[in-house]
Amino acid sequence: MNKIRQPRQEAAETQPAVRKPSGENAARTFIRVVNVFGYFDRKAVMSFMPYLFFLFLLALVYIGNSYYAEKTIRDIDRTTRELKELRAEFITARNELMYRSKLTEVAAAIQSKGVKESTMAPRKILLKTKTRN
Repeated sequence: MNKIRQPRQEAAETQPAVRKPSGENAARTFIRVVNVFGYFDRKAVMSFMPYLFFLFLLALVYIGNSYYAEKTIRDIDRTTRELKELRAEFITARNELMYRSKLTEVAAAIQSKGVKESTMAPRKILLKTKTRN
C-alpha cells in the first residue's frame, strides 16, 4: 500500500457524514448561523424569536395588503371603463329616442300603417249635465 494515501483514507473515515438539518436540528443550526460572531447565546436568540415571528407576520400582512390594494385598483379601473361605455350608450339611446319621438318622425313612421295625421285642431268635449236644484 501507498503510505501517502493511507492517512487521507483514515481521515475521511473518521469524519461524520454531513446530515441535512431537520426539526430541532434545524433550529440549532439556525442559532449557530446567527451566532457567527459569538454575540448571542442560545437564550438570547430564543428570546428574540417571538419578535422575529411578529416581524415575519407583519411582512406577510404587508405583502398581502399590497396585493389586495392592487386588485382593488384594477377592479376600480375596470368599473370606471364600463361606466364610461354605459354612459356613452345611454346618451346615444336618449338622443335616438328624442329624435324618434318628434312629431314629424312619429307621423312618418305610422303613415306606412295607414294612420294619418289629424288636420283638425283638438276640441274640448263638454258634457251637459242636469243640475239638481
